This record gives sequence, structure tokens and C-alpha cells, in this order.
Amino acid sequence: MRHCAILPPGDRSGTGILTVMVWATRVARVLSALDPTGLLYRTYEQRLLSELSPEGLPRHVAVMADGNRRWARRNAPDEPIAVGYDAGADKLKEFVGWCEEVGIPTVTVWVLSTENLDRSDDNEFGPLLQVIEDLVVELAADGPWRVQIVGDLDLLPEAMATRLREASASTEGRTGMHVNVAVSYGGRHELRDAFRSLLAAEAANGTSLDELARTLEIDQIASHLYTAGQPDPDLVIRTSGEQRLSGFLIWQSAHSEFYFHEALWPDFRKVDFIRALRSYAQRERRFGR
Repeated sequence: MRHCAILPPGDRSGTGILTVMVWATRVARVLSALDPTGLLYRTYEQRLLSELSPEGLPRHVAVMADGNRRWARRNAPDEPIAVGYDAGADKLKEFVGWCEEVGIPTVTVWVLSTENLDRSDDNEFGPLLQVIEDLVVELAADGPWRVQIVGDLDLLPEAMATRLREASASTEGRTGMHVNVAVSYGGRHELRDAFRSLLAAEAANGTSLDELARTLEIDQIASHLYTAGQPDPDLVIRTSGEQRLSGFLIWQSAHSEFYFHEALWPDFRKVDFIRALRSYAQRERRFGR
């Protein structure tokens, strides 16, 4: 049986995590067994959606789509690991569609960390990069969304980086949902790049280091992040049962709500997403106060 771990507001250490057995999962499975066509299940989803108030929805949802490799080993042990990457990419496209359906203005999906770049197995890494490239190109071509790459593209193969930049540029001017795709992303890496950018900009303006040290404000740093100008994530979802951020949006998530789910990413369902939104709406956000 699936369960979700909910981190109470204000608890960032993981202490006091409540493990809640979600009875509705049983209902969903029974409906699936009794209704192979999925009609009852879709009706159940719509009922959950109808209970959500637009005012209670997050403005920005970020997802750590974790568990693709484990999914491949569990579900296709005789196939290359790349089948997990393909399944994960398909789920990400579904996820973006779900966010658009409920009216989430900004979405961030993390598909490749800077740590992932250290993998030495070319048989796995090459296919992963191709899946990510195809995903970004498809998102840019298929939806009315503004697609932005957040990460250090200089760490990627030049041809891939060029295609990602071109795909992102092709969506400039679109007014639909803003979709950030975190590629070659690391939280510490982002902060380093933000400070480099800030220092360069201030030096170009003739600001001395002594003056900058006296006058530097938090908003100045935020304006040099990869996500500058966007709202911070209200809700961060991580799948596969892991309950840590692993450096994901470490500046932006200071006051985010977290939702951890044990499903491996390709198995994450729309109803799981809706329940994450419901959990978020039921929380009292204090923003550290």
C-alpha cells in the first residue's frame, strides 16, 4: 500500500514527520479493479479536483522526479535503464499538463543534477542526455508554455546545450504557464553563479567590494538566481520515498511546503498530484514566523 510522508509546516529537519496511510489509495485501487475502462477512477479524480479551491492552490510547484532507474530495474529488469528515463519523461509531460489543467502558473521540474554529470557509465548517461534533450524540445514545441532552462549548460555537451537554448528561445514571448526545466542544476552551483553574476554586475557599475559588503541586500542576490523574477516554489514534491532536498532550489525553498511520496516517479499518478495539492491547501503557512 502506498503512503505519503507529510512534513509539518515549520519542520525542516524531518523530526516529527507524520507517516499517514492514505485510505483513498485503497479506494482508487478498488475502482481500477472494478472498472478497467477507468471511468469510475476518472470520476473519483474529478471529485477530488472539485474539492480544491483556486485560492488555495500554489502559484509555483516544483518536483523532484526521483526513482526512474529503480523503476526500470523493478519493472523491466531485462531492458536497458533508459526505459526508466523514457517512462519518467513521459510522466513529466503528463505532470506539466496536470499543472496547466488546475491553473498552476509556474512549474519547475528537476531532470539532471550536477552530481549526475559525474556518472561514469556512458551506456546509461548518453541515453539519459538524449531523453532530456527530446523532452525539452517536445515541451517547447507542443505546449503554449514558456520553457526556461535553469542550470549550468556549459557543463553539458556543446551540441546538446545549443539545442536546449534554441528550444527555450523559441518559447520567448509566450504568455502561458512558465515551465522551468532544471538541467545540470545544483543548488550550491546556482548560488555560486549568482554571486559571480552579482559581483561582475556591481564591478561594472564601479561598486567597490567594501561598499558592496556594507550595502548588499537579500533581494540583490535573488535577482541573480536562475529563477530571478519568478515566485519562490510554494510546494516541492519529491517521489521515490526519499525525504531530503538534495540541494534543490535551496535558496528559493526557504519557506516552501514539502510533500514526499513513496511512488517511483513513473508510477506517480494524477490522483497523487491532486492529493499533494489538497495536503498543501490544508496547511497553515507561517513563512518562518
